[in-house]
Amino acid sequence: MSNLTNTGSNTTVSSGGLPSRRNTELAMLVFAVLVPVFAYANVGLAINDELPSGMLGYGFGMVLLAGVGHLVVRRYAPYADPLLLPLATLLNGLGLVLIWRLDQSERLRQRAESLFGSFSPDAPKQLMYSAIGLALFVAILLLLKDHRVLQRYTYISMAVGLVLLVLPVFFPPVNGARIWVKLGFINLQPGEFVKIIIAVFFAGYLMVKRDALALASRRFMGLYLPRGRDLGPILVIWALSLMILVFETDLGTSLLFFGLFVIMLYVATERTSWIVFGLLLSAGGATVVATFEPHVQDRVQAWLHPFAKETIESTGSDQIAQSLWAFGSGGVLGTGWGQGNSDLIGFAANSDFILATVGEELGLTGMMAVLIIYGLIVERGVRISLAARDPFGKLLAVGLSGAFGLQVFVVAGGVMGLIPLTGMTMPFLASGGSSVLANWALIGILIRISDTARRPAPAPAPSPDAEMTQVVRP
Repeated sequence: MSNLTNTGSNTTVSSGGLPSRRNTELAMLVFAVLVPVFAYANVGLAINDELPSGMLGYGFGMVLLAGVGHLVVRRYAPYADPLLLPLATLLNGLGLVLIWRLDQSERLRQRAESLFGSFSPDAPKQLMYSAIGLALFVAILLLLKDHRVLQRYTYISMAVGLVLLVLPVFFPPVNGARIWVKLGFINLQPGEFVKIIIAVFFAGYLMVKRDALALASRRFMGLYLPRGRDLGPILVIWALSLMILVFETDLGTSLLFFGLFVIMLYVATERTSWIVFGLLLSAGGATVVATFEPHVQDRVQAWLHPFAKETIESTGSDQIAQSLWAFGSGGVLGTGWGQGNSDLIGFAANSDFILATVGEELGLTGMMAVLIIYGLIVERGVRISLAARDPFGKLLAVGLSGAFGLQVFVVAGGVMGLIPLTGMTMPFLASGGSSVLANWALIGILIRISDTARRPAPAPAPSPDAEMTQVVRP
């Protein structure tokens, strides 16, 4: 028999292969839809003492998005990891609830009307971006039959990535950083897409050069020091990240760009010395830039002295202080959905600082749950990397999951006061079309690599000699 069916668990198993786990994915998607719908109802009851009028439409929209994604994965990537799609759906759904909750704030509404003359809610736009993001996810699974095709575009992806990194320099800064490209009614944050494009380039480049980069010339204090001529790539990437920091004052993209390369370099060469060199170069470059760049200095001061009156007056913002107050007032279990005051943070409450709403209204318990979900996505990406059968797939999977994890770290660390604020958006949770599109694309590529890695190998064809032996045997 070519297929065996386990009726007890309703899981199809291919001969010689792993179970497809699509029914497991479907069961997890049910919870991934029910949890945000329940949260949506809680926010409505807390704010207006009644269920939200759009609850039915929101629930139907979530079911439709999750259902379409599942059917496409079931048909075109049947052996893919069963947790990635439910985890991304859950985060996206909770993000929509958090953004809608902040849209109901009278403080934010009045502030927007005083600054811009009108108030435009962000939740409907975020739902539209989520639908477009899922469409991009579907397109990747339909068009990208084999992730190894991306290796052909190693140097093309480098050129495209560099263009996208430089492009914001020619547009006016937003809140002190040049991270946006505005063309008419279209606003894009290229850095969100660069992490995927550059990961493709790094994977293709390091697959070819890893043997040379792994060579060491001498050993010092337990570290294998690389050869001088092999330091060139990391110095070039370091210089590019500093240029981004200087000309765009974009600390988040600079850190993500350089950190991604160091992670992939370590995985490709298995040399701890590259991590040490990367940390030293990163710290040294950031220190040098912070000595003469006012925007970076303001963010460092806000990080070191968030409650100081002088810092608030010089930077013109008390967002870090308000965020820390929100985390503190949340306690262990939080104030409850819709019952916090994180809207005092201001215009960034639904983007950079949306985690403050989680920390206040869901408390330490909710924050740990959200961070565990992010951690599971990174863990599944690393697991996919280990299971991949080709070196390009291994490097690309670890690069994408590493970029995702780095972004979560720099955003969460900035909001919690662990590191200076970077200005990036929290994947799937925060308001922003570029972020949603890029992260759904990232999940789609990981699912494609996972399907290729877990797909059973075709049975070898019988040799002519074996067939002849069977024929002549009496």
